[in-house]
Amino acid sequence: MNAPTVRFAPSPTGFLHVGNVRVALVNWLFSRAGGGRFLLRLDDTDRARCEDVYAAAIEEDLVWLELDWDGFSRQSDHLESYDEACGALREAGRLYPCYETPDELALKRKSLLSRGKPPIYDRTALGLSGAEREKLKEEGHKPHWRFKLEGGEVVWDDLVHGHLSFDGENLSDPVLVREDGTYLYMLPSTVDDTAMQVSHVVRGDDHLANSAVQIQLFEALGVPVPNFAHLPLLRDVEGGELSKRLGSLALRDLRGDGIEAMAVNSLLASLGTSEAVKEHGSLEELVGTFDFSKFSCNPPKFGYDELERLNGRVLHLLPFDRVASRLMEMGMEKVAPAFWMAVRPNLARLDEAREWWQVCNGEVTPVIEDAEFTTAAAALLPEGCWDEASWGQWTKAVIGKTGRKGKELFKPLRLALTGCDHGPEMKALLPLMDRARVEARLRGETA
Repeated sequence: MNAPTVRFAPSPTGFLHVGNVRVALVNWLFSRAGGGRFLLRLDDTDRARCEDVYAAAIEEDLVWLELDWDGFSRQSDHLESYDEACGALREAGRLYPCYETPDELALKRKSLLSRGKPPIYDRTALGLSGAEREKLKEEGHKPHWRFKLEGGEVVWDDLVHGHLSFDGENLSDPVLVREDGTYLYMLPSTVDDTAMQVSHVVRGDDHLANSAVQIQLFEALGVPVPNFAHLPLLRDVEGGELSKRLGSLALRDLRGDGIEAMAVNSLLASLGTSEAVKEHGSLEELVGTFDFSKFSCNPPKFGYDELERLNGRVLHLLPFDRVASRLMEMGMEKVAPAFWMAVRPNLARLDEAREWWQVCNGEVTPVIEDAEFTTAAAALLPEGCWDEASWGQWTKAVIGKTGRKGKELFKPLRLALTGCDHGPEMKALLPLMDRARVEARLRGETA
């Protein structure tokens, strides 16, 4: 297979959520695995709903996920090319004006459904005479424009679903142009996919019928038809619609909640595939495992609890250079690799590192269970600079002096030094604290 060119084409009418992002991620991984190109295209022809704040947020979210793109465009910049395509379709007799109002179309749809029939447009507009059309125009009626589909089968080999077939007789002529002259999704997408030389269209399987229509549209315009891959839509853990069951799962909300980008990438890359959910420290690891043959046709289930568990495991993989600047932005000045390696195994969210920075560098109110014991332990602290061997040397001396072992030895020392009964290994924390602070806490003083 030649190097693929794919596109992610969101509408800037809202913030990206995990369903959108999964499509973006799969496109990106497929392009990188095949040495191809990943393009970002904003579907912004709906002037009433598109907003600059959402367009900026889309780019921000993709940058956070490290999904870099090789080309960028806005559909609103290509209106002339859509006008040209419409002209060609009119000349070929494949684009025709319709004058029904939204209410009239809704009644037709309701009537068909009540009789158990598919809501296919009845092509009434094709039966209008020239005089009837002129009369409607004189009365102020503005047409919307539909693409005339041909009968027969529309077939393709989908990279996820395999061989697919749609009967053209069961498809409704789609509206390509609204009454106000603006374009719906179908035509701009087709024209731009051609102009950008998109080789593979990878999107949700809610677009399966759209693809059957678009194949005819590509053919009517006399341009190559791309390959297709349709991903089953995400569901919640109970199998319900994701957006209605879990509320907001926008990327910016996950980011604000302390979820790591690679936790999102790791989970979304594995859902719906034969791969077990596993934490990955980089996108490069995911590229190396990508293969469409691993994808299932069954809707995958997304669970926030699973994402949270994965988040901690991803943090435990991250090297210091991946988090150093973020730790400093949180106010941890002169943070060192030794601190990160000490606290990393105990974190579920990165901001929890603040607590342990405070333990090592700020004031802590010690919890003293036995003042006589901790005072005696203070007198046995090792001399000189401390390292990871110092904790073992110290506790061995304390055992020899007091006879305490196990929980009776370690718990009161941890409580005195950290104020907590759990946390990172003390052999890693002790070298990060200065002697004066440790001695003061063992005496029961806030330090």
